[in-house]
Amino acid sequence: MKVSLADVEAARGTLAKLLEPTPLLPNRWLSERLGCQVFLKLENMQPIGSFKIRGATYKIARLSAAQRRKGVITASAGNHAQGVAWGCAQFKTKATIVMPVNAPLTKVQNTAALGAHIVLCGDNYDEAHAHARKLAAKSGAVFVHPYEDVDVIAGQGTVGLEIIEQLPEVDCVIGSMGGGGLMAGVGTVIKEFKPKTLVVGAQASGARSLIESIKRGKPFSTGQADTFADGIKVKTASAAMVKILKPLLDVVTHADDEATAAAVLTLMEKAKVVAEGAGALPLAVLERLTARLRGKKVVLIVSGGNIDVNVLSRIIDRGLILAGRRVRLNVFITDRPGSLNRLTGLIAEKGANILQAIHDRDSPSAGIGETSVELTVETRGPEYSRELIEALGRHVARLEVLH
Repeated sequence: MKVSLADVEAARGTLAKLLEPTPLLPNRWLSERLGCQVFLKLENMQPIGSFKIRGATYKIARLSAAQRRKGVITASAGNHAQGVAWGCAQFKTKATIVMPVNAPLTKVQNTAALGAHIVLCGDNYDEAHAHARKLAAKSGAVFVHPYEDVDVIAGQGTVGLEIIEQLPEVDCVIGSMGGGGLMAGVGTVIKEFKPKTLVVGAQASGARSLIESIKRGKPFSTGQADTFADGIKVKTASAAMVKILKPLLDVVTHADDEATAAAVLTLMEKAKVVAEGAGALPLAVLERLTARLRGKKVVLIVSGGNIDVNVLSRIIDRGLILAGRRVRLNVFITDRPGSLNRLTGLIAEKGANILQAIHDRDSPSAGIGETSVELTVETRGPEYSRELIEALGRHVARLEVLH
């Protein structure tokens, strides 16, 4: 399997009739904080909220009339599913999508809303993929692979063409990888036009079989796919993708879910961008590469914005804790009248806001004559949180910082 610049340019010729280029916007706050010029390539602004619309739509556009009559089938945790469903809607083709049973509800609903038939099967992408292959073999439908397909990769590569046109002097491009289709396409373009530009492929720490395979030059499985970034939760690396990606990527690295959650929060607050885990991962990775990229023009591909609101709520909570702006404490005070009032008064004096308080006189960890108060407190930052903890420590019987 080989993808060329000509393949990507052909894909753009087709997709230009259906999709507008996505914005590439500089972000001053991130640039000042990280010491490089940060630009956000906003693929979350696609009609389905993800770059996956490009490759899937181009693949379906390339099918013959006879193939479209038989319909298509694919497996996906969500974004590729929506891309296939959207593309099929444009070309009046039946779409069957196999999704893992734990796929985010918002992605399942959005895919169904585009007219696709949904089949929930398997605990992860690999199991859903195996079932979809069986269904395709039985029905004669065309299987649309989410990344191991020249047309799909060519479609994703149009992201790279837009980056080159929007920022010709780009020094570095960072994008997330599950199967690797996005960075295979983008890398093909960047290395053709700007061979000295650094191309960085990123994965979640809990699902990094692909980058470990690229380092070794052959398929290697870590045996796990554990990350909230469902769009890149792929357990097994493809030998074909490893072969394509290895010469295109200058750096392969990963970031853990805590760092990615913080990046989701940062993009919301400082760029007004809603990104899913895979879309925020490049920012989490950039945090680790700042010394190497000082003063450089760096493009972060925000690959998608389809995040479940319940997951987003938890991410915001964890992100605030990680940033030192939200603190969870178990405080033990004397079980006497006025003790709770004095505790809340001290917190107010320090300018903190109590989000939740659970007063438990019967807590097994409280001693005789004590009562426990489990607090979730919001502060203005880590310095204020430290000051609050120190102040409370001087005025209460004892306290525990909860994580």
